[in-house]
Amino acid sequence: MKQSIVKCPGCGLLLANQSIAEPPRYHASGECMELYNQLSYYTMSHGQEAFIHQLSLDAYGAQHAGEGSRPITTAFSLIGLYLVVEHGFTGRQVQQAHMELGRKKTEWPDLTPPRAMGAITVQDVLQAEAGPVRDALIEEWVRYVWSTWSYAHDWVREAAKPILTA
Repeated sequence: MKQSIVKCPGCGLLLANQSIAEPPRYHASGECMELYNQLSYYTMSHGQEAFIHQLSLDAYGAQHAGEGSRPITTAFSLIGLYLVVEHGFTGRQVQQAHMELGRKKTEWPDLTPPRAMGAITVQDVLQAEAGPVRDALIEEWVRYVWSTWSYAHDWVREAAKPILTA
């Protein structure tokens, strides 16, 4: 019997259909979200001061923006990617920046995601050898997802100014 395939609406990843419900806050298939959950287990177990989990959270959030995702999720994900790629922030520093931005009441725009999002996916990251190889691929994933949002870079730079001038 041929197994059916499901396509993730966020990254385009094709996965075996396991009838997993789509997550309410990400533009993702349930099967893709399950892979992200597995990656989260890995990143949360690091215990690093750098907090690599924040990098994967923001890469996944920006890559799976769209229908169902909240504007604040997309905005924070993009701001996190920007701070890492263009300012060398660690995941821990990004987490602190998110907390600082979250203290202010802000109306975040509903940003339209780019069309092509899946040259690097959560599955690629999970398939990389655990340890330095996977961690380096998470950083590459961050740079890749940031590059796909090039039309929004000016908005992100402006939105992140309070963090950089604090």
